[in-house]
Amino acid sequence: MAMPQLDWDVEFLKNNPVLQDENYGIPPESKHIAYPIRLVRYWFIYHFLREDAARKGPLDVCEIGVDVGQMLGFMDAAAKNGGDKVSLSSWDAVDAFIREDILRRAGYGKFYEVDLESPEFTLDEKKYDAMILLHVLEHLYEPEVLMSKIVGNLKPGGMMIGGFPSLPNSMVASREATLRATRRKFAHVSVFSPKRVRAMAEANGLEVEFLSGAFFMRKKGFFLENSKLWYRFNLWFGALFPSWPGETYWILRKPVK
Repeated sequence: MAMPQLDWDVEFLKNNPVLQDENYGIPPESKHIAYPIRLVRYWFIYHFLREDAARKGPLDVCEIGVDVGQMLGFMDAAAKNGGDKVSLSSWDAVDAFIREDILRRAGYGKFYEVDLESPEFTLDEKKYDAMILLHVLEHLYEPEVLMSKIVGNLKPGGMMIGGFPSLPNSMVASREATLRATRRKFAHVSVFSPKRVRAMAEANGLEVEFLSGAFFMRKKGFFLENSKLWYRFNLWFGALFPSWPGETYWILRKPVK
């Protein structure tokens, strides 16, 4: 089984002052942790883009659900702290509420301020090398509908990349019913498993190029998160047991033909 994530760089996470910004959602207990597993969401996406840009050259990227620009900020922080700089042609932002002043300073280009679940939602005709759906689909009642709307904006050979909390497939239906019955504003309403990811890919003519869990355990301020070996162990465990309750990250590739 291929586990490329075990060879990817983690050193730029350590002592990186940019990544201590409160906008990254790092709780106070984890502020002085060397390798916070909470940052694995950005770490996976960064490496997906880094490897694709190394093969193809500058990328046109569309990020759906940008919040305050944590993803692009993470990439800049990596480049400033010893990681590779990812070559980009453009980076567009999609969200229900666009903080344009913040996002322009972060380096985002074109903006779409839209309700992702609106029947009228559509992007223009621009095609992208990569479309990011990072911790956004779990907030939608019909995530498969969004996927079907945006897959046409993906270039042949382009990739849909993202991640979200996940469970074993046998637990998805009951957990989703519970979340929807007790829904709070901005809370999760959809639940995913590796099986559901594969079904979304098949329904949209995409190929599952990479799919992995992310960790065995995550705990705020846990002392073992100062150990690179603990970070690597969690990546190894997630790769072996992608259905373990935690988070799942994936690359869905659009065939060239």
